[in-house]
Amino acid sequence: MKVNVIQSQQDLEQAFSIRRRVFIDEQQVPPEDEFDENDTLTADCVHVLAEADGEAAGTGRMRRSDTYGKLERICMLPHYRGRGIGQAVIGALEREAAAKGLEAVKLHGQTHAEGFYQKLGYETVSDVFMEDGIPHIVMTKQLNEQEE
Repeated sequence: MKVNVIQSQQDLEQAFSIRRRVFIDEQQVPPEDEFDENDTLTADCVHVLAEADGEAAGTGRMRRSDTYGKLERICMLPHYRGRGIGQAVIGALEREAAAKGLEAVKLHGQTHAEGFYQKLGYETVSDVFMEDGIPHIVMTKQLNEQEE
């Protein structure tokens, strides 16, 4: 398994395909809510693509928002869940945030994934709220804690 920063339109399209299958098909997120102005190779946003068994398996993105990195659109294809790919995607996005000099990351996690993010050092900092009909919480992590 490997996770790489997306450099080509072809890899970006593979990431979009994963997001369509997970968010739009599986979770019923409206397409107009899933894709936005940050979904380009030139946006101030880093996209990553995880590959396993020779196929695109998961993806995520990180964009700078003020003084922190906002992790977004993190998803794995169903048959790749539970294999450590999500953890690898998060790690890659955190490294990208740290490389940009950011000291913290934040995400809107689906409540069913709260335990997963907590195991990776994230802290829940909000009450539950609805986003696209799915319950979410805001979670944060200080990146400098990784180096201590």
